[in-house]
Amino acid sequence: MEQKILRFLNETYQGNFKNIKPVTNEMFSCTTDDGDYFARVTNYKSFEEQLEEINYTNFLFQEGLGVSPGILSSNNKFVEKVSLQNKEVLVALYKAAPGIHLPRKQWNATVLKELGRQIGKLHRLSKQFEEIYSPKYIKDWHENEEYAFLKYIPKEEYTIRAIAEEVLTTIKELPKNDSNFGLLHGDLWLENILVDDGLKMTMIDFQDCEKHFYLYDLAVPIYSALEYSFIGGGNIVDYEENITKAILDGYHEENELAQGMLEHLPLFIKLKEVFEYSLMHMYWDIENLTEDQIRIMNHFRMRIERKHSLLSNKTNSNGGLIWK
Repeated sequence: MEQKILRFLNETYQGNFKNIKPVTNEMFSCTTDDGDYFARVTNYKSFEEQLEEINYTNFLFQEGLGVSPGILSSNNKFVEKVSLQNKEVLVALYKAAPGIHLPRKQWNATVLKELGRQIGKLHRLSKQFEEIYSPKYIKDWHENEEYAFLKYIPKEEYTIRAIAEEVLTTIKELPKNDSNFGLLHGDLWLENILVDDGLKMTMIDFQDCEKHFYLYDLAVPIYSALEYSFIGGGNIVDYEENITKAILDGYHEENELAQGMLEHLPLFIKLKEVFEYSLMHMYWDIENLTEDQIRIMNHFRMRIERKHSLLSNKTNSNGGLIWK
């Protein structure tokens, strides 16, 4: 299949594509004389959604945000179609982004403050994009299959299902307007951010972009940093307070969250936690779980069922919550 994709790229795009290597089942790295590219080959989203996504990211790129631009084909298209294994799939080509995935020990408050600043810029530009282009194909968050928690979490797990339903209902009922809700990345965890030597960041993989409360784009990196980047050398509660404050401080340099939204940050952290747990049921082979998968699921079960909060309620010297 890789060789067929390679032939298609050489037939459809300008440049001499020499090598192709799978990164995931849907993403392939490609080498040419003038640099590296990534080809996304998937029907995860419809043609219209993928085209609108690339129009969105190309707008962000043109406005100076660190994102990977989509590449036009020789047919003057950003999304092409190809038949693979007797099935038509969609192809989008991106220029490879500069930088690396930072080692976990380097995800400190300085880096995360810069990430917060970039997210603030992203949301500010997203509002401009929506005003100009009025996107209509990218869905509201809860319309996406990954949020169908009650479809995937087993009925016998009634406590978690009740919590999941309450989280979904509460967030759906939050008042939304142009200042707190709009287009965002949707999956800004550590693997979707590249950093170069000068701390310049590039956000990649906008495949999960959606219309959501802007606060969610802040909850996801806070959650993922706690899950994946803390490797000891101190207290994780102190780490959580420092990185949360850093991300929010950086964000406020570029954009302001709508009044009253920050008080819902623990709720959006919980949404992300339930989201991850539901994905386990959605994608793992439940009948043949590994020991590590069983351990991970049980840790999630205990946290969710016991209503454990990943955010501290410690107050600062001014008497306010540290993440406020």
